[in-house]
This record gives sequence, structure tokens and C-alpha cells, in this order.
Amino acid sequence: QVQLVESGGGLVHTGGSLRLSCAVSGSIFRLNDMGWYRQAPGKLRELVAAITRGGGTNYADSVKGRFTISRDNAKNTVYLQMNSLKPEDTAVYYCNAELIVDVVTTPKGYWGQGTQVTVSS
Repeated sequence: QVQLVESGGGLVHTGGSLRLSCAVSGSIFRLNDMGWYRQAPGKLRELVAAITRGGGTNYADSVKGRFTISRDNAKNTVYLQMNSLKPEDTAVYYCNAELIVDVVTTPKGYWGQGTQVTVSS
């Protein structure tokens, strides 16, 4: 059973920082792309940042220069360092991982349960 567990969410004031972590556990042969998404009330879920297995990154324009995504393949963990937080960053943040469980299995996407990030004025 593959499981993604997010941690690090919380309540901060404008300008504060948070570091989100997503640990992937279970039967894993290889982790491919990983990413962070967020969804605010009344809005669509959007990609915040993504990272390939090789370390290539992509960011939403709204977070460029403020957020940094990274991963530790040895720990099957992806991180999102969020600095200079703004109220508009308030949302539930979801971790996503594409992985294969064995050498003959095709890639499949998995989602975490989400962690709440709230930025107050």
C-alpha cells in the first residue's frame, strides 16, 4: 500500500515561512515526478511546483522567487520551502507523486490527504 503523508502546514503571518514535507511509503520501485498543488475555497486546484526525478523544477508564476521545491530520493520525500508568505497563499496543499511499484508496473499517480496553510494579514 502506497501512502503519502504531508506535514508542516500551519498558521503564519504575512511574511512568514513554512516548510512542507511529503513522505512516500509503501511498495515503491521508483519515484518519478513529484509536485505540490494547492486549492483555495471556490478555486480550482493548481500546480504550485513540480520536480522531476533528476531535479528539474517548474513553478507557478505566483510563487516564483518565494517557494523552493526539493526532494531527497533516498528518503522518498519531497519538500516545499515557502518564504515571504502572503494571504493569497492560503489553501490546502496537496502532495502528488508519480511512481511505479515494481519493474513491470506502469507509472501511477498518488495523492496525499492535504495540509492546511493559512496566512493571516
